Amino acid sequence: MLKEFENEPYDSGDKINMDNLEQYLSFALGDEEYGVEILRVQEIRSWEPVSRIPNVPSYEKGVVNLRGAIVPIIDLRERFNLGRVEYTPLTVVVALQTGTGTNMRIMGVVVDSVSDVVNVDKTSVQSAPDFGAKVSTEFITGLVSLNDRMVMLLDVDKLLDLDDEHGDEN
Repeated sequence: MLKEFENEPYDSGDKINMDNLEQYLSFALGDEEYGVEILRVQEIRSWEPVSRIPNVPSYEKGVVNLRGAIVPIIDLRERFNLGRVEYTPLTVVVALQTGTGTNMRIMGVVVDSVSDVVNVDKTSVQSAPDFGAKVSTEFITGLVSLNDRMVMLLDVDKLLDLDDEHGDEN
């Protein structure tokens, strides 16, 4: 299902500049909705048990074998300090591509549910407000509004940078 994010009602006289549109996969974590660039999404799959890795932060759940590649799995609820939930057969893992060239790798993120694919007009993206030192917005590239819901657009490369220790602190 494709939808458009707009700040104003659509007028049939308006022209949509396709160069300004980007597609995002939106997903839920608790009551909040997030989005990642669709071109970064490798696949969407249901939760399966992982092989645990010792001495890693709690949000790094372990690794799975995905088509012959060993893929780290990150729980975004824990990464964002939103609390833990029990994994069920309905729990979703989104495999995302991070980095480029020889630094490219695939990582999985655990989310509550996948919502849909949405078209985002780049001109409607607003920057994340500054909440001060208590709230980190380092993973958020912007916010967009769709009717009565706000979607936070995430920077996949910063989000999945496991060398960054800020994930446990925020």
